[in-house]
Amino acid sequence: MAESKLQVGDMAPDFALVSDTGETVRLSDFRGKRVVLYFYPKDDTSGCTTQACGFRDAYPQIEERNAVVLGVSPDGVASHQKFKAKHGLPFTLLVDEDHSVAEAYGVWGEKSMYGKKYMGITRSHFVIDEEGRLVDVQVKVSPTDSVQKALQALQA
Repeated sequence: MAESKLQVGDMAPDFALVSDTGETVRLSDFRGKRVVLYFYPKDDTSGCTTQACGFRDAYPQIEERNAVVLGVSPDGVASHQKFKAKHGLPFTLLVDEDHSVAEAYGVWGEKSMYGKKYMGITRSHFVIDEEGRLVDVQVKVSPTDSVQKALQALQA
């Protein structure tokens, strides 16, 4: 899959998605705060759990930097609720069932596993500043690197 067409300095595409609580969340709701928006393929799979728990463990440091974390995957509300409860995730998970937001961020595309091709989310994160501009874009990032790189971007 091609790299995200978004680059540092671009305005982050706004969106409205249903959260794990069933409420609609808009990126623009977070103006004045920094946002770590991360995309992951599936709730409760090994890499996704590693990434989510990494953000969970770093959450106090993230909050200290006037930031929130939003996790996005195509899974539904019930799946998100289970995943969040099982791992004690302190941040919001968003439902992108039609993957329109993943497409807007350039992280939906063809993947391959065991020789089978399928469409899915490419693990990635975007750090967005208080005005809604991208300050860090990481596509095809490893679950552990994602957390470290997001923290580094928030320190800048």
